[in-house]
Amino acid sequence: MYNFIFQNPVKIVFGKGQIARLNQLVPPGATIMLTYGGGSIKKNGIYDAVKQALAGFNIIEFGGIESNPKYETLVKAIELGKQKNVNFLLAVGGGSVLDGTKLIAAALPIPNDPWDIIQNKVKVEIAIPLAVVTTIPATGSEMNERAVISRLSTQEKYAFASPLVMPQFAILDPEVCYTLPKKQLANGLVDSYIHVMEQYLTFPVDAMVQDKFSESLLKIIIEIAPKILDDQTNYDYCANFMWTSTLALNGLIGAGVPQDWASHKIGHELTALHGLDHAQTLAIILPGVMNIMRESKREKLEQYGREVWNITMGSVNERIDKAINKTETFFQQTGLKTHLSDFNIGEDTIEKIANRFEKRAFQLGEHQNITPDLIRAILKDRL
Repeated sequence: MYNFIFQNPVKIVFGKGQIARLNQLVPPGATIMLTYGGGSIKKNGIYDAVKQALAGFNIIEFGGIESNPKYETLVKAIELGKQKNVNFLLAVGGGSVLDGTKLIAAALPIPNDPWDIIQNKVKVEIAIPLAVVTTIPATGSEMNERAVISRLSTQEKYAFASPLVMPQFAILDPEVCYTLPKKQLANGLVDSYIHVMEQYLTFPVDAMVQDKFSESLLKIIIEIAPKILDDQTNYDYCANFMWTSTLALNGLIGAGVPQDWASHKIGHELTALHGLDHAQTLAIILPGVMNIMRESKREKLEQYGREVWNITMGSVNERIDKAINKTETFFQQTGLKTHLSDFNIGEDTIEKIANRFEKRAFQLGEHQNITPDLIRAILKDRL
């Protein structure tokens, strides 16, 4: 196991009815910017619950933050926040709303172009405090320092990270799952699964705690997926799913181990170019990464097949093939497609993505050995 420093300051407020505690958690006298997405929170009662809990606070609202939050939208929120002297941010939504709110938090106190933050040209040294009421279990953004932002004008999608944009608190009420569209539930299940895989499916460093914890999270998602997709108003299913999603990316299973993230970085390009849901891109790309990078990942692929899918028979390659097939079948069973051809995406896009990585002049993966040529191979594997 590698040396590591782990610190997570986010207060988790978990369970039914916890939105009512907002007035105890938000600093007294705060001028709050309430951020949210397309308005579903106004249909499912969450908006009313939040407003009731924050009665008496000065609230400025900013809605319309998209899935894969757009830079062009967020700069409007930043401008509004500066005009209104906002000093606290409350994101009510899923990972996209929270990711966008993290950029708002980092950009409000500084005069720079917010895109400089995303491209790491400006170090985040100060940020407006923020918190979240999570409405979609998926990204784990409620308990980490990461955010991913898209820019329509250039068809780019990049991540940035800073401990200063970690939420002060996150309210996780499993009952929000009751009204989610099945597609969002499926996306959340697959997104959470692949968050674990990016931190687990690399190479062994004798990190028994992280490995066993990761394998347990994967098995929970596999077990609970068909149950929650069949009965999404079962509180216990929703509670276990929501907590698993948070633990998948709060830094704990990634401490002291190598990490990959190639599937995410390649997937970001598919979203930027074709608008595919984030989880949908991951369901396409991960099986290709597993297949093309099987030699450098061989030991962990064998372990994954054995410990998660109980695959013990056959040659090494046969067992790895079975593990990849089981994984892809699981994604398909949630309702997600697993091939580029399912979206009429072909060779032109593959070349465009590979060329982008060539221009950026860096490799991907835990060994930094996924070159643009291997990116081509991974994408061609998914045609």
